[in-house]
Amino acid sequence: MNDIKKVAIIGGGTMGNGIAHVFAQSGFSIQIAETTEELADRAVATIEKNLQRMVKKEKITETEMSDTMKRIGTSLSIEEAVSEAQLVVEAVPESFMIKKEVFETIDKHAPADKILASNTSSISITKLAAVTSKPANFIGMHFFNPVPVMKLVEIVKGLETSDEVYEIVKDLAEKLGKVPVPVHDSPGFVSNRVLMPMINEAIFCVYEGVAEPEDVDDVMKLGMAHPMGPLRLADFIGLDVCLDILTVLYDGFKDPKYRPCPLLVKMVDAGKLGDKTGEGFYKS
Repeated sequence: MNDIKKVAIIGGGTMGNGIAHVFAQSGFSIQIAETTEELADRAVATIEKNLQRMVKKEKITETEMSDTMKRIGTSLSIEEAVSEAQLVVEAVPESFMIKKEVFETIDKHAPADKILASNTSSISITKLAAVTSKPANFIGMHFFNPVPVMKLVEIVKGLETSDEVYEIVKDLAEKLGKVPVPVHDSPGFVSNRVLMPMINEAIFCVYEGVAEPEDVDDVMKLGMAHPMGPLRLADFIGLDVCLDILTVLYDGFKDPKYRPCPLLVKMVDAGKLGDKTGEGFYKS
């Protein structure tokens, strides 16, 4: 179990292709599972583009880029992608029902001693682990966007996660050049339990007419030394993702301080999701 070389990444979107990138660059053999050929090709193209950027900045060589790309394969079948995987990392949309279905499929087709990890940013690891046959082998591995750049990985133990699996995943994160931080299983973990109420309050400031989005962001950048304002960050994350996480927090704690701002709900309903749609609090 602790000699992991083959990794399956389920989902090749923003987080999935970034996770695949860092694993492949660190010498692991990768299979990315996607639902269509177009999405699979897009994931690989994104990784190649980001590696080319690293070559131009002289952070890696052309040979290192070529070797990394050779370690990446794709599949349109979860069953096929996980058939030989020693570690499976799920990076599908932040919905319990979607993740549940994915993990039920993985559990049936991956090797018996595999480690299952979720990149969920807020959903209970214990609850996700319960849909599998070996919850002791299940753990949270929460990366941050952009994955090739951001150092933090929240390592989240569920109720039944074994100490052995925790240590293996912690060591893996370090092999990827990341800094693993242990976090107990709780809605939103640490990162989003702190971040999302701040973003939500910034949206309330706009909703209540206290200030325009640019002015809210300027206050936080110039006064609090944030590299990016909370509303610009919300657009970058995706307003739908922010709403999903706030809903998990609100449902999990039953505390009104996590109530999503009505403006956030309205913008998501309107399809204004931020950078991914070209319009959120800012137009891109």
